[in-house]
Amino acid sequence: MEPGVIYSKKSTLFCLFSPVATEVSVVLYDSGSGGKVIQRMPMIKGHDDDRDIFFTRIYGDLDGVYYTYEVTTPDGVTTESHDPYAKACGVNGHRSMVIDLERADPEGFKDESRPKLTDPMSMIVTEVSVADVSRDASAHSKYPGKFKAFTEKHIMNYFKDMGVTHLQIMPSYDFASIDESAADSDPYNWGYDPYNYNVPEGSYATDPFDGAVRIREYKEMVHAIHKAGLGVIMDVVYNHTFDVHGSCFYKTSGNYFYRMDGDKYSDASACGNEIASEKPMVRKYIIDSLCYWADEYHIDGFRFDLMGVLDIETMNLAEKALRKINPDIILYGEGWTGGASTLPEDMRAMKVNAKAMPGYGMFSDDIRDVVKGHVFYMDELGFVNGGTDREEELKQAIVCPKWAGSPKQSINYLSCHDNYTLWDRFIISNSNETESMRLRMNRLAAAILFSSQGIPFFLMGEEFARTKPSDKDGTPVENSYCSCVQVNSIKYDRAKEYSSLRDYYKGLIAMRKAHKAFRLDTIGQIHNAVHFIDEVPKGVVAYTIDTAEEHIFVVFNSNKNKVEIKFPDDGGWNIIADEDNAGYKTLYSLKYQAIIPGVSCLIAVKAPKDH
Repeated sequence: MEPGVIYSKKSTLFCLFSPVATEVSVVLYDSGSGGKVIQRMPMIKGHDDDRDIFFTRIYGDLDGVYYTYEVTTPDGVTTESHDPYAKACGVNGHRSMVIDLERADPEGFKDESRPKLTDPMSMIVTEVSVADVSRDASAHSKYPGKFKAFTEKHIMNYFKDMGVTHLQIMPSYDFASIDESAADSDPYNWGYDPYNYNVPEGSYATDPFDGAVRIREYKEMVHAIHKAGLGVIMDVVYNHTFDVHGSCFYKTSGNYFYRMDGDKYSDASACGNEIASEKPMVRKYIIDSLCYWADEYHIDGFRFDLMGVLDIETMNLAEKALRKINPDIILYGEGWTGGASTLPEDMRAMKVNAKAMPGYGMFSDDIRDVVKGHVFYMDELGFVNGGTDREEELKQAIVCPKWAGSPKQSINYLSCHDNYTLWDRFIISNSNETESMRLRMNRLAAAILFSSQGIPFFLMGEEFARTKPSDKDGTPVENSYCSCVQVNSIKYDRAKEYSSLRDYYKGLIAMRKAHKAFRLDTIGQIHNAVHFIDEVPKGVVAYTIDTAEEHIFVVFNSNKNKVEIKFPDDGGWNIIADEDNAGYKTLYSLKYQAIIPGVSCLIAVKAPKDH
């Protein structure tokens, strides 16, 4: 018997997994908060393989009716909980809701045409937050901070104009840290604190009190993104819950869903607990949840927060199940933990074990740290902003880190929601430099990102020097997860102020799309095609990419002084990226040699022979 609610107009079947309960009742309410009890129905305990399942059927059309479970344990204590398997809920998620999901489908959604991912290596991902995208006045949105903002043409046109292929949406399931009933108070949180795993977040809906509205508007968002030709990657957090004793997992199943370290909770999430993904019913829960989002909401891929907390077997089984729904499903995550775990290291979904889960990509902190410096130590500089002796590290990052079994496993990035933005990092690490020099560093970093083998990823706003200044003294905020919306929101005016930087990013994206040599399919192809040039000055990395179709020459100069580099041959080269411009069209042509100004790049394509 499957846990969850099965609805029909004639009756609704309620099923709950509870290995700690002696008795369970389902309680029906007339509203999502407050109100009164309509009915309290004792549930039946299953037998044999279903002995930990409690179930009951209530007749009549319960669409839109709210409910909870009352769980009684052997000590005689009865606890009320929302349903861990809920697909709809009331305000703040404390009561679950029965729903006819078909009525929440927007027009055209069910049979929509979705973008096809013909070449996984063609992906270009930008990370966005539902709140950040449209909350600032410069967004000119009718729906600031809401799912529906993505249905506005000018919002989607921004992403289309950039040339990205996928939006990675930060937590959009129902999370605990925002009071949905007080939306007018302008609350803010990234949302890495799950409360209802299978329900959209209510503060992003125009009406958080009606459980159907958030579902419909989430689907409208996905549908609008798909109509714009882009894919949707959902950020999911299966590694921990917001807290333990307030969690529906604990209230209905005790400590079953959690890893223990003696009588304490193991804490590889650094949030006070971690989920025991290796346990059968936890594994089933995670896989069922992923499949539900992929099927019901047409999600194109998943980004796993602290994926190293989860076990490899669960992840591989999840991939297998998801590919039955969508053969082109995109899967990647953070290949590390936030602390020590009781899960053995060889079972963890971490970078070191990447080759045991070939269907998953992992974020390359390798390229992140070698390009801009260590993410936590501001005085440890990277290749582009004053670091020395970083050339060999950069070469390895360019051709994919050694842990990656294929280039699609290497998710290359310079900044994300965590830690400082790329621009803020330069402000702090290179405070003695001029803004003009920091812009050179930014352009060089971007050139490395979009020309390296693997899949490029960037934080929305990186393309216009996004900054998160404190509302107190203007100092950049490193961890803005609960900072005010003014700190986090996208300031579209900066896209105009730093239009030349944004154009550079757009040009690099167009360049990458135009040349398959930047996105080879296998490690073997990379090793055969990429050849580093040894006879170059210190602080310079130069290489060629030679395939049957094209020959490309790349130079990165981290020195402040210009360098002179000879081309691999004298046949003539078309420049497609330099210190100021980039794109798929030829900027100009050179022969014999090139002068690369300080802190800049040169990328050239071998000119076709005259016939």
